[in-house]
Amino acid sequence: MVLIGIDPHKSTHAATAVDPETNRDLPSILIDVTLQEYQRMLDWARQWPERRWAVENARGLGHHLTSWLLARGERVVDVAPSATARVRQLSRGAGRNNDRIDAAAAACVAALQGDVRPVQSESATDALALLDERRSNLAQARVRAVNQLHALLRALLPGGAPRDLSAAKAEQLLDTVVPAGSAELTRHTLAADLIAEIRTWDVKLKDNAKAMAALVAESESRLTDTPGIGAVTAARLLGRTGNPTRFPTASAFAQYAGTAPIDIASADRARHRLSRRGDRQLNAALHTVAITQIRMPGTRGHTYYQAKLAEGKTSREAQRCLKRRLAGHVWRTMIGDERRRTQTTGPGGQPGATTASSAAGPTPMADASDKSLPGPAEPEPTPTLQPA
Repeated sequence: MVLIGIDPHKSTHAATAVDPETNRDLPSILIDVTLQEYQRMLDWARQWPERRWAVENARGLGHHLTSWLLARGERVVDVAPSATARVRQLSRGAGRNNDRIDAAAAACVAALQGDVRPVQSESATDALALLDERRSNLAQARVRAVNQLHALLRALLPGGAPRDLSAAKAEQLLDTVVPAGSAELTRHTLAADLIAEIRTWDVKLKDNAKAMAALVAESESRLTDTPGIGAVTAARLLGRTGNPTRFPTASAFAQYAGTAPIDIASADRARHRLSRRGDRQLNAALHTVAITQIRMPGTRGHTYYQAKLAEGKTSREAQRCLKRRLAGHVWRTMIGDERRRTQTTGPGGQPGATTASSAAGPTPMADASDKSLPGPAEPEPTPTLQPA
């Protein structure tokens, strides 16, 4: 097996082959970023029948090359730039930086199995991530337009406009205004333009939600079976998580989502504080689900939240405990969906856990929600998944 490290740039890519047994550099090649040059590099790499590609920043500058290689059946792993920097600093050459050294460093990191992860072809989760990002941009544009419209109506109407302003309501209010003077006439014209823009954003947001719902339904995800998780929230959870099997445990996923509290120990006193780390968009989605369940009497999340309050926790502490439990439930649900898809597409399976969860099943115990898990993650044993 030969590892081929790739140091990608905007206009050129450098590739260096490395023998993982001896850690010795083999031939290198420098190509331009074109399809013809991609093919030339692949032809060059075929001198090693057993090979694997280690692309630095495969989700960034190396994304196009990675997708091209995956489409041709090549095996690719993603190497973080920080990992190659550490290898370069610890190797000979006093930390010198050039394309060949960076490419060899990427291959060395892959050989040592440190800070790398296999890259798979893009799937529905990648499409959901794109739709989620688009929805965030559309929502921000609509908020800006509504804020500008509020400012104009405040100058045109006594008392301004209500906070929950829609395009139809704003148009009704604007029809009552008879502008006097050039300034008010300009405000009236700008307000009408903003109302038209808001209507455009509303249509785009509805189309975006329909596209999300269609992809979530196509993925056969069971996240929407959980109270408080609709198609849009499920799309964000799936898109921001990607392949759930990259997290060995629910605790690892909770840390990634920023819902696991941070352990602080000093002078024989242990306490926990709120984590501000992790994917904040994913954290916000879990927060939305938690708040929705808290406001829905009869749900297991509401019961769990009330039990935490009865233990003497504050409202915010109880919310954080529920978010931690929901993170485990979401991860287990996605793992179960992934295993079902694997069973239907072929033999084998993905490592994961049962779809049973403390947030969806009986009221859970409190210990794991209140404490951080600083130790190394260990894969959780899972029973055989029963047919649905």
